[in-house]
Amino acid sequence: MSGLELGLYSFPILLLLIFLRIPIGLAMLLCGLGGTWLIMGSPAPILARLKGETYSTFSSYSLSIIPLFLLMGQFASLGGMSQSLFKAANAFLGHRRGGVAMSAIGACAGFGAICGSSLATAATMAQVALPELKRYGYSGGLATGTLAAGGTLGILIPPSVVLVIYAILAEQNIAKLFVAAFVPGILAAIGYMIAISIYVRLYPKSAGSSPCQPYRERFKALADVWPVLLVFVAVVGGIYTGWFTPTEAAAVGAAGTGLIALVNGGLTRTTLLQSILTTASATAMIFFIVFGAAMYNSFLALSQLPTEAAAFISEQGFNPWLVLVCILVFYLVLGCLMDSLSMILLTIPIFFPIVSALDYGLGAEEFALWFGILVLIVVEVGLITPPVGMNLFVINSMARDTPILHTYRGVMPFVLSDMIRTMLLVLFPPITLLMVRLLY
Repeated sequence: MSGLELGLYSFPILLLLIFLRIPIGLAMLLCGLGGTWLIMGSPAPILARLKGETYSTFSSYSLSIIPLFLLMGQFASLGGMSQSLFKAANAFLGHRRGGVAMSAIGACAGFGAICGSSLATAATMAQVALPELKRYGYSGGLATGTLAAGGTLGILIPPSVVLVIYAILAEQNIAKLFVAAFVPGILAAIGYMIAISIYVRLYPKSAGSSPCQPYRERFKALADVWPVLLVFVAVVGGIYTGWFTPTEAAAVGAAGTGLIALVNGGLTRTTLLQSILTTASATAMIFFIVFGAAMYNSFLALSQLPTEAAAFISEQGFNPWLVLVCILVFYLVLGCLMDSLSMILLTIPIFFPIVSALDYGLGAEEFALWFGILVLIVVEVGLITPPVGMNLFVINSMARDTPILHTYRGVMPFVLSDMIRTMLLVLFPPITLLMVRLLY
């Protein structure tokens, strides 16, 4: 059996292992080691490859940004930032029809700017917003659907852990990717709010409204979110102005949110230890997936599958836009079955060489940025697409009185909003590249 055939057969075997509930990192590691053994014909080179891949993977300076962003999210939760964001948004929007749900979206966008994780954003904001949504008469489906969709803003609005991984795999500038994600992230939040506005007009009984607050209370609530703005400006602004590298900015953000949590009384010796252990556990999980993906991708490179696939598609003369749409649809389907990080690690080494060989009328760097944001968006949509979107189960587990079918129905307007946004960004790449071109 040739190396190319081994590479082709490895993908369905990998999916089978995942369906058998073998952890994704271990499944990729086993496929990578087994495939390398079969190609090499001996287990001896595997030991040398294990040593080399371990060092080359974990000596990457860029990976140190991941535990720092995760720790920043932990400290942000302890500092009460999620509560202050929701209160401020609700003070301005809550009295409108569907306003409490819109406030939850706005708060998710704000928290995503200092968190970088979709599941963490969804779970944290659900604790704050779900009781309020129920209090003002929102249907279970709309409430859970709103929070599941809002959670996806955690990986789209920078900083984003998934974007960091994509930047490493595609060898792109992390700061430019963060800039490119900013406009699509804002469009996502606005699109979700428009979806809520339309939904509550079609189904008036599905939502209530909170009392209109005087302007003094509104500005008081707005003043309480200054720590979030301070951290965001320090981290993202520091990256864009060149004051910090992304890794240094993550360290500043973690220190800043930790100090705010300490001043607010949320950070004690017990919660500090718990935050460190939670961050260490999440980092270990991510790093193991990264290592498994590195071994699997090393095997794929050895099998020549990515190179041969890119050459084959180029020679066939397929329309580049058709290839792009097929890849995005594949991500959408796969997103219903796998988490975003695993999808990025598994597929980018295969798909990126293929699409890079095609002509989309963009320079190499601009194309890599645009493609990365498109992939991130459709991965994000997969997190809320029934029947097995990850965010849906996270939110539904926190709202046990809401049947999962109601959550499925409640999230569909947001999925439609995502589809429209994805179509716009595919058809008009300058929307994604606007901020990059202005700043760089």
